[in-house]
Amino acid sequence: MAPPPMDGDRIRAMEDGEERPLKVVFASPAEHFTDAAPIGNGSLGAMVWGGVASEKLQLNLDTLWTGLPGNYTDPKAPAALAAVRKFVDDGRFVDATSAASGLYGGPTEVYQPLGDMNLEFGTSSQGYSSYKRELDLHTATTLITFNIGEVQYTREHFCSNPHQVIVTRISADKSGHVSFMLSLNSKLNHRVHATNANEIIMEGTCPVQRHVLQQHEANDATGIGFAAVLSLQMGGAAAKSSVLNDQNLRIDNADWVLLLVTAASSFNGPLVNPSDSKLDPESAALRTLNMSRNVTFDQLKAAHLKNYQGLFHRVSLRLSQAPAIEKTSLKEADEAIKTTAERVNSFRSNEDPSLVELLFQYGRYLLISCSRPGTQVSNLQGIWNQDLAPAWQSAPHLNINLQMNYWPTLPCNLSECQEPLIEFISSLAVNGAKTAKINYQASGWVSHHVSDIWAKSSAFNEDAKYAVWPMGGAWLCTHLWEHYKYLLDKDFLKNTAYPLLEGCALFLVDWLTEGPRGLLETNPSTSPEHAFIAPGTGGQQASVSYSTTMDISIIREIFMAVVSSAEVLGKSDTALVQEINKVLPRLPPITIAKDKTIMEWAQDFEDPEVHHRHLSHLFGLYPGHTITMQTNPEICEAIANSLRKRGEDGPGWSSTWKMALWARLLNSENAYRMILKLITLVPPGDDVQFEGGLYTNLWTAHPPFQIDANFGFTAAMSEMLLQSTLTELYLLPALPREKWPEGCVKGLRGRGDITVNICWGKGELQEAVVWSKNRNNSVLLLHYGEQVVVVTVEAGNVYKFNASLHCVETWSLDKCAF
Repeated sequence: MAPPPMDGDRIRAMEDGEERPLKVVFASPAEHFTDAAPIGNGSLGAMVWGGVASEKLQLNLDTLWTGLPGNYTDPKAPAALAAVRKFVDDGRFVDATSAASGLYGGPTEVYQPLGDMNLEFGTSSQGYSSYKRELDLHTATTLITFNIGEVQYTREHFCSNPHQVIVTRISADKSGHVSFMLSLNSKLNHRVHATNANEIIMEGTCPVQRHVLQQHEANDATGIGFAAVLSLQMGGAAAKSSVLNDQNLRIDNADWVLLLVTAASSFNGPLVNPSDSKLDPESAALRTLNMSRNVTFDQLKAAHLKNYQGLFHRVSLRLSQAPAIEKTSLKEADEAIKTTAERVNSFRSNEDPSLVELLFQYGRYLLISCSRPGTQVSNLQGIWNQDLAPAWQSAPHLNINLQMNYWPTLPCNLSECQEPLIEFISSLAVNGAKTAKINYQASGWVSHHVSDIWAKSSAFNEDAKYAVWPMGGAWLCTHLWEHYKYLLDKDFLKNTAYPLLEGCALFLVDWLTEGPRGLLETNPSTSPEHAFIAPGTGGQQASVSYSTTMDISIIREIFMAVVSSAEVLGKSDTALVQEINKVLPRLPPITIAKDKTIMEWAQDFEDPEVHHRHLSHLFGLYPGHTITMQTNPEICEAIANSLRKRGEDGPGWSSTWKMALWARLLNSENAYRMILKLITLVPPGDDVQFEGGLYTNLWTAHPPFQIDANFGFTAAMSEMLLQSTLTELYLLPALPREKWPEGCVKGLRGRGDITVNICWGKGELQEAVVWSKNRNNSVLLLHYGEQVVVVTVEAGNVYKFNASLHCVETWSLDKCAF
């Protein structure tokens, strides 16, 4: 039973049209990696290229990495740390930056591609017509259709989470017209054999050291092992398959062919050496595949849809420029003809809000496809990578990129997708405790700028701009407290979040030092990847000083989270909490510089790169919570000045971070300007003359491709439509009313276990629906513009509020479809 209908013809029509198409559309086969369509089930993924004469599915498995567990400690580090601190205390920042190379902890390992599934159709001499390739976000399915002569061919691809297989169905509308050769290969050390006319197995190993990739040495068999298994079924009276060269399969005269691919590796956790792993990849892959061999295509797809849509359809978004809803179907028909690349190219002229909807939901689609319970964390490219040496190792970067990957999980109703991040933090804490003890002679645990599947916790680069940043683990820990605030799961807080927060805080307390200002400082300290002009050096640049604004902002956030967690758990009398309560007032405050911007460093250094891509010094506003428009208006004005000073250019992730910051500043105009900045088509290849933008498959660019901005965009959109604290909800706080005068969003989550639907018309709120499934009865402040009302929300009830925030109807949650 659905809830009572929304008020107003326009709103009702928009609600009825919720299932309008969400498709990434291509008019030709992919020529580049960033033209292909990504599918995935969390751990297993593929890029569908959609060729006619030859098709390629480029395959990935999230546990394929170079290397093995490492030693992330250095007994020489304490002496190097002491030298750096002395230089900083003496104001010799250039020397401190140089000496900081002694804190280098070695390189990270590299994410590897699994391989390719290749289909050769032998039709290269035949012309084709009516080609269409599309990725449907409603079904997480890539569909390809084209005609050769009078025959229409159809290929359908999806990646099933319930069955853990990539499913490909190839068919023709005339009997006996499906014929092709099938093979598997890999850039990694591998062996392929066809066990029979219906199965191919590929086995291989990842290099044990990343330098093998650079020196083209033989791969070492002690690295992570893997296996991929491909199985086929076919139909048709004349259909037959045969083995070629003991490796490939030949399919002839079929009506249809069903291909199933699965993979497994010997990776058994970040602390287990692959040579000690008891996992047999081939046996594991065959076990998985055997569960699907006797399952029909329709059954496979039904299970896939039920699983995927149970997550994806929790949130819907409908935006409209015009009130004439009756024209919507014509517009949708027009958009269905255009490719997505054409829609991106024309966005500056038509500012089509349905493309914004698509990009918002695409972030949720990608997150579901690359991060599920039991998988690895979403890396710099999610799970999709075709290179042995991808940009930046495709590794999780902890100074913005990994965190941004998970910004949408909670507000956009995908909390399960955050579980891999929580597991990863737990692994970092194990290695990070050793790094803290040996390298820094501190308690608790620490992690730095870049990590990998082995949960590397030490600094990764000799350049101090990257090496000296022991705040990566602390930033990640803010996600733990956020997880509790959204779900109010006290068991999670007690058993998982608080122990990790406690260990993080123990390190931070030890890391703080008594400074000359009478405050507790961080020394050494950097603002991620940024440098300053060292005073008195004639213009020399340095990056190491003390107490950068980001350091202190993260520490303050963690300390407040520990204090709040302790209150919930009845631990406020512990020694750590008492110590934190003493430390908090002694942390350096946010300082406004002489140019009325936020100071990035403890001193008002000259900035040699005012348009730097990072917004680190603005952390306290977003994603942090220690600065708000309501309580810190002067600081927020300085943040706005800082954003203007930084400028609008930058890589995709920087654009979406700016978008979220402007949303927190309640500045819808500038938040929307960053949307315009991002929706710019990036040409394929390396010759790109600008930063940011979108590839033809809607992946976001640094360039090259990084997935973080896809997720950052989705999170920033949610901030424009709903903001929250544990006790307050802000409706449409940064809505660009002139751009999207009509709209509905359903299923967004607020802190305090609240779910919200919002509809608006003519740029103003029409109604909001609020409910909680699990929380106890609670009192909330509901905000819309200047209007504020106090509301009581009882678990299991749904409340509908009108434009004046009056509760006009209440009904039981068990009578709703949601």
